[in-house]
Amino acid sequence: MRLPSTIAGLNQLPLDIKRETYAKIIPPELLEMYGIQEDLLDNQGKDLFQLNCQPGSTDVELALFHSVEARDPIIFGHLTDTIHGQLHILLYGMNDINSQRFDVDQLPDGTKTNFGYNQRNLEAEIQALIAGLAPGQIYRGPHLFQQSLKQFESFVACMGQDLFFVEPLYYHVALIFENYGFQYQSGKKLMDRIRSGFSKDGDLISSLDGSNPFRQSKAAAHLRLRSWAVHDNILGEPFSNVTMYKYIDKDSTPCSEVALPW
Repeated sequence: MRLPSTIAGLNQLPLDIKRETYAKIIPPELLEMYGIQEDLLDNQGKDLFQLNCQPGSTDVELALFHSVEARDPIIFGHLTDTIHGQLHILLYGMNDINSQRFDVDQLPDGTKTNFGYNQRNLEAEIQALIAGLAPGQIYRGPHLFQQSLKQFESFVACMGQDLFFVEPLYYHVALIFENYGFQYQSGKKLMDRIRSGFSKDGDLISSLDGSNPFRQSKAAAHLRLRSWAVHDNILGEPFSNVTMYKYIDKDSTPCSEVALPW
C-alpha cells in the first residue's frame, strides 16, 4: 500500500495503519532501553502509544509511555503539514524518565508553563540548570538524538518526501540542528545576532553579570549556559520565529563537531 505524502492524508487512513505508520518515528533503541515490545503494548496488552490524529486534521500529536501508570512519556511529538504539504515538526522530545524530574513545565499550583514560554517556574529552572539540564528539559535526555533523527528521516522517506521542517524552541536546539546539517528558513539573522553578542566585546557580555543564576559570566563560552541566558530574555526579546529544514540523508546522518562545549 502506498502511503499518503501528508499528515492530512495519513489521518484519513484506518487507525491501525495510522498507528503502524506513526510508530516509525520511534527509534528502536528507545524501545530496547525501556524493554517495550514492538507492538507498543505492555505485558497485559494495554496500549502505551497515544495518538491524536483525527480524520480531517492536518496534524498529529503522539506520545509513548514506558508504562500505563507513567506520568510522562519517554517520547512525544507534534507534527503538522506546511501549506505546501511538507512535514513540519512543531514539538519533539525524549525523556529519560529514570532520571530526576524538574517541574519547569508547571508552576507550584499546577498551572502549565508551556515549558517556560508562557510562565516560568524559576525555582525548578534553577535546579535544572544546576543539575546540567538545558532550558525546556524536565528530565535528562536518553542521548538518542542521532538515532531518532535517522528514524524520523526514514519516516519522511516512507511518505515519499525528501525534506522536512522543524521549529527549534531554544537556542541550543538550533545549534545542535546546525551540526546535523539543518539549514535556516527563517531566524538566521537572530542566530547571527546571538553569536555576535556572545563574542568577545559583544553587546551581550555585559549582561552576563551574575545578577541571577541564568546569567553567569562563563555563559558566553558554553552552549547550554548561553541558551539559559537567552531563555532568561538577555536579548530583550524571546527566542522565536526560527524555522529550519533538512533534506534527508539516504545513507547516513553526518554531524559536524560542536564548536562550543556543552
